[in-house]
Amino acid sequence: MNAVKVYNQFIEWIGKSWWELPESEFLMPMIKATYTPEEADFLTGFPFRSVSLDDLVELKDMIREELEPLLLDLGRKGMIYKTRRGDSVRYRLNETFFALLRANFWSGKVDGRTKSSAAAVNKYFMDNWFEQYNQVHYRGLRTLPIAQSIQDDRTILPYEDVVKVVDSFEYYTVSTCPCRQRHNLDPEMKDCHHPLESCLHFEELGHYIVEHDMGREIDRQETLDILKQAADSGLVHAISAWQRKPDTICNCCSCCCLFLESYHKLGHAKSLDASNYSVQVEAATCKACGLCLKRCPMDALQLTYSSKAKNKFSKAVGVKLASCIGCGVCVHKCPTQSLALRRKQEVSPPPETVRDYMQRYMQDRAEAKQLLAERNK
Repeated sequence: MNAVKVYNQFIEWIGKSWWELPESEFLMPMIKATYTPEEADFLTGFPFRSVSLDDLVELKDMIREELEPLLLDLGRKGMIYKTRRGDSVRYRLNETFFALLRANFWSGKVDGRTKSSAAAVNKYFMDNWFEQYNQVHYRGLRTLPIAQSIQDDRTILPYEDVVKVVDSFEYYTVSTCPCRQRHNLDPEMKDCHHPLESCLHFEELGHYIVEHDMGREIDRQETLDILKQAADSGLVHAISAWQRKPDTICNCCSCCCLFLESYHKLGHAKSLDASNYSVQVEAATCKACGLCLKRCPMDALQLTYSSKAKNKFSKAVGVKLASCIGCGVCVHKCPTQSLALRRKQEVSPPPETVRDYMQRYMQDRAEAKQLLAERNK
């Protein structure tokens, strides 16, 4: 087997998905660190659309008894996705966003593959792999406000009410945060000390995760407990970017989250999609302690002089509204309750379904490529 040829063919194939693999000196090392030559060879040509086991038996010219354990092993590594519809079981290839940036680290496993993969993924990530998300309208996650931070709960829309969102699910799971895990496994990265077991998944995705040993089943109350612990720790609730049937709630830190990290380190114009709320301050009760400044994931707060302030510093918190994502992390621990989330005048609803989201994403990417081509003429 010519390993270089195998890897090049695999990169060409898996790069045809919605998540692209731009040229970089770090691309091949990342693929080699994650996939063996045998895995890359087997997965080249593996369908991106869901197909049955019988289809794969014919496609790969293998018997079921050989194929099923191989599919299970690849599923546990996050390389293949398995779904069930009643008695029907189907499989598809996971593109590299799902496989390398998410499923690769959900299990929390620490071994040679995950450690080498983490370091390689981080290098490729910082070499503009994530630039394709800087060119689209919607990020993959939108901010879900901490419930207690909203001043008037009558204004909460169903898709922004964390308790209603949680109550809409029947199956709950938790996994290791893949962003913090890939940072902690990389000796060149600073360890993150926020809670690791904080990535929540639901329904079909949750079943896939538990079946493939990437997480564990929990109940509604433990889900709410994890969300409270995350809020106390200063993490941002972030949910799938579409309204109907979201499957994920992340709890994000500014140092590791894909979207927050790209904002702070790569200079992206935005991080997570903002909620329909922003922070407002009651200057008269603010004691200028600065706790909220430390907790803000967007550096959107600052202490400024205020004629209304009654503390010894004559200062109160000022808000850079253009940077505020309306997460409520600052509000949650304010000792004087001087901060609150209030609804913006203009509400911006997220896409209705994941299909709507992907259509907008692909449209934005096509427009970005066309603009680049025109500039290069």
